[in-house]
Amino acid sequence: MKQKFDIITSSCIPLPLENVDTDQIIPARFLKATDKKGFGDNLFRDWRYNKDGSLKADFMLNDPSYSGVILVAGKNFGSGSSREHAAWAIAGYGFRVVISSFFADIHKNNELNNFVLPVVVSEEFLQELFRSIDKDHRTEVRVDLPNQTVTNLATGHSEHFDINGYKKHCLMNGLDDVDFLVENRAKVEAYERKQA
Repeated sequence: MKQKFDIITSSCIPLPLENVDTDQIIPARFLKATDKKGFGDNLFRDWRYNKDGSLKADFMLNDPSYSGVILVAGKNFGSGSSREHAAWAIAGYGFRVVISSFFADIHKNNELNNFVLPVVVSEEFLQELFRSIDKDHRTEVRVDLPNQTVTNLATGHSEHFDINGYKKHCLMNGLDDVDFLVENRAKVEAYERKQA
């Protein structure tokens, strides 16, 4: 879903688990579909639901005291296969930002391509976020894409995060790769004429 990014302030849903792989994000049995619709319903499927399809009350996404468009996840998020479906599921659920101390490279790029902002923070800052959220489930975090900062509003602590300049431009303007090429069509055509 194409949405422009600027500053997002939201409460968070914590997932304090390390090494969450793409099969845990979206199990392989759901990969037959080629349309992005409905993937959010199966995000963390085997952790969220019992075998009979009922919700597991003790899983964070099912706990009504947690809400928001920011997922705070443990180190090494999105490892495993390169399936883009994992990013589809995260976006389809409604997350706009995922914060972790480390992302698998392919998954990080898949999130960016699906208008989900992966924010890499230090392990110390990540653990502080987990503590703040545990203490108060309504704790808010502000993610400022223009200034590339993330702030824990419970403590006032802030960190800078890196992002590729091209991807930052695309997110801030709601552009995917094709939109970017169309936006720059005149420049491409002028270059082609010059090279002819």
